[in-house]
Amino acid sequence: MRLVLLGPPGAGKGTQATLLSEKLGIPHVSTGDLFRANIGQQTPLGVEAKKYLDAGDLVPSTLTVDMVRDRLAEPDATGGFILDGFPRSVDQADSLAGILEDMGTTLDAVVSFVIDEDVVVERMLARGREDDKEDVIRNRMKVYRDETAPLLEYYSGHGRSGQAGGRSGLVVTVDAVGEVEDVNTKVIDAIQGDS
Repeated sequence: MRLVLLGPPGAGKGTQATLLSEKLGIPHVSTGDLFRANIGQQTPLGVEAKKYLDAGDLVPSTLTVDMVRDRLAEPDATGGFILDGFPRSVDQADSLAGILEDMGTTLDAVVSFVIDEDVVVERMLARGREDDKEDVIRNRMKVYRDETAPLLEYYSGHGRSGQAGGRSGLVVTVDAVGEVEDVNTKVIDAIQGDS
């Protein structure tokens, strides 16, 4: 099973990715973890990425793509993976398609976690983190919508369109409101229901 998870901050993507990884026996590949691992191990990609981060700049997409390519080439990812935080743009989605083509495989599904913005704000404010202010959270939601709308359109045009289960192309939408296990069951039903 090869999955991409999309969803706004506070939708529970990371929690669901961890659960799915355990249940499906495939690695959860988070771009944040990839950056930390590459920087911590001082790989050539990590050293390069650190230069940008230390300067307060965004890491170029090409570096992120190279880190993902290297990670998906590792033996534990040959049977599948869950991507969390990548792709973030249509250009990155094209790069991922190229990586998968080189591997001789394709994505099985793109899981889009749907949640009301007010619920996300409430969840994130409840965490009590210093940077979780309502205006900041709402801005992050807007940035997410702006970035993700083109990705959902991109993936809706790919793959098995017309299938049951709320699927448009590769996209499967899942209601992210509910208990963690209930949401996880919805995800598993959605990705396995029409495969």
